[in-house]
Amino acid sequence: MTAEAGGGERRGIGARLRTAREQRGLTLLQAAERLHVDARILQALEAEDFAALGADVYVRGHLRRYAEAVGESALQLQELYAEGPQHSPPDLTRIPRGEPENRGSRLLLPTALLVVGLAVVGLLWWLLTLPGEKAHPLPADRAGATAPLTETPASDAPAPAAAGASAAQTGSSPAPGSTTAPQARLDLSFSGTSWVEVSDAEGRRLLHGLIDSGSTRSLSGSAPLLVVLGNAAAVAMRLNGQAVLPGPIVRRDGSAHLLIDAAGRVSAAAPRLAHQD
Repeated sequence: MTAEAGGGERRGIGARLRTAREQRGLTLLQAAERLHVDARILQALEAEDFAALGADVYVRGHLRRYAEAVGESALQLQELYAEGPQHSPPDLTRIPRGEPENRGSRLLLPTALLVVGLAVVGLLWWLLTLPGEKAHPLPADRAGATAPLTETPASDAPAPAAAGASAAQTGSSPAPGSTTAPQARLDLSFSGTSWVEVSDAEGRRLLHGLIDSGSTRSLSGSAPLLVVLGNAAAVAMRLNGQAVLPGPIVRRDGSAHLLIDAAGRVSAAAPRLAHQD
């Protein structure tokens, strides 16, 4: 995974990124803070340990952002990455094949049918040999006797009314309601590329990733909403149709950690690693 440089020198992706970073006078931690990512991500890129970064789409995204941040050619580095050994097609000739069916399995069905047949024969024999219950004649002195009828006393009339009133009272009693967080709609417009992460009050992640310039996103969740922006100046926000202005909460490096309530009020949230999953 190398490329031709000046003088015929072949340099890999990691070496080019490291050299470009050092020429700008940045340490690994400073570059990670500028990109708002974990320093281990940049360290894996410089070591060309792409397997530690997960899926191919994440590797390409990190590679493009890091190259643009240190002044390298993102297109050339991604072409080098595409030519790497991790993109070799799978060897379909090594797919394991099933072993031929054992002859013993052919005898399984006749054996099962034989067992079922024996069980049915045994059940029929037991039913046919079961002694039946004989009818016994009634004695002569009791043949014409009939059981006296007993009159059931009528229930009081108010009882059904009371039962109905009780049911009505039970049905009309209000069930205890549970308080739910108010729902809010957040619209985002991107005039430039920015990292963004949005979570609602229930801890659900509504948006997470690097969004390109010219994109728009519409999200709905329980307020307050936690919003993390890598490039706050390039993101316009509207909550329930009203503009949201982060103002002085934006940090000197352009990032912002915001907490937006249902009324659109903005407060500073505790900063954290935006890309740490």
